[in-house]
Amino acid sequence: MEHTLDFLREQNVEERLIRDVELFRKSYAVETEEEKRVTEPDMFFYGKEVLEMAIAALLEGENLLLTGAKATGKNVLAENLAWIFHRPVYNVSFHVNTNSGDLIGTDTFLDNEVQLRKGSIYRCAQYGGFGILDEINMAKNDAVSVLHASLDYRRCIDVPGYDKIDMHPAARFIGTMNYGYAGTKELNEALVSRFLVIDMPQQDEETLQFIFRSKFPGMKEGALKQWIGLFLDLQLKAQNGEITTKAVDLRGILGAQKAIRRGLKPALAVKMGVVNKSFDVFEKEIVQDVVMTRIPKTWTAADVFED
Repeated sequence: MEHTLDFLREQNVEERLIRDVELFRKSYAVETEEEKRVTEPDMFFYGKEVLEMAIAALLEGENLLLTGAKATGKNVLAENLAWIFHRPVYNVSFHVNTNSGDLIGTDTFLDNEVQLRKGSIYRCAQYGGFGILDEINMAKNDAVSVLHASLDYRRCIDVPGYDKIDMHPAARFIGTMNYGYAGTKELNEALVSRFLVIDMPQQDEETLQFIFRSKFPGMKEGALKQWIGLFLDLQLKAQNGEITTKAVDLRGILGAQKAIRRGLKPALAVKMGVVNKSFDVFEKEIVQDVVMTRIPKTWTAADVFED
């Protein structure tokens, strides 16, 4: 627990919130069979204001909806919150064919009788987990409507043909949604009213430096500035409508940096991680020009990382 609290204190998160998180963790033990779902995130979230808003809401029993542009760290924050509160995670990736059976559960034949095969939402409610509802605005309204009773004051799930179950007091739901992705739509007003909404801020130089330094402590200072500049340049061009958001891919940049650490030439790595994410020829040329101003073709892995 101390490691988690230190991570929050390093960002000067309100001490009262940290104490309340500690009390929450002590109050709600995790079932032994679900311990494997409590995992430390691959990357810690950086952002004092956002963390304080999210922690305060979750402590009060509210559910969160994280909105914003691509590469703003919505899933990273959701995973961090589950880790901070020491709760098992149940991921639901929504798509146009998601139905209520996928969420609550479906009938299955076991031991010569029909039994309910529990879905992620059912298990989350039963074990007091954090349900991460990824790309919630891709699902049809009739699919997510089954969540209404679990998200509001009723805090229960009425499974047709089975018993009604009450939500575990530690159970929370965190939805994420991007704007403008293919297949997305406006969320139903009734569903949005059941969340507190955090509009995630875009990455800036400070947050990017935290991310790159934490992931790659051996990166040289000059190279670090160029990688930060590359992402910010692409982000600005996307904001101005010069390119789409396909190349504004923080995961892609991190993947390229991993390949460089392995010994690959930076120009080849950034081609895989950034340039080739654009499939339009003209857009790819613009992205390539931006990359060339930041990542010279002459660079080797030694120009990016310390030996």
